[in-house]
Amino acid sequence: MMDYNDQMKNRVKRIEGQLRGILKMMEEHKDCKEVITQLSAARTAIDRTIGVVVSSNLVSCVRNAEDNGQSTEELVVEAVNLLVKSR
Repeated sequence: MMDYNDQMKNRVKRIEGQLRGILKMMEEHKDCKEVITQLSAARTAIDRTIGVVVSSNLVSCVRNAEDNGQSTEELVVEAVNLLVKSR
């Protein structure tokens, strides 16, 4: 089971705040360029959060597999596939 630490949750809370801000910008009919800039920043923040979650999970799974004498190669391939699919 994955443990989502406060850092990960705080990242998502910040993204939530960004998205609310973007919605407010839209409701206030802000310039398209400003909205797109903020949407792009939110997407980047989501991508980085995905990377943090996948890498943290991978480290945990690799340690667990090594402790149990299991191969870690499949875990690494699965993590890479998760990152690729997220794009």
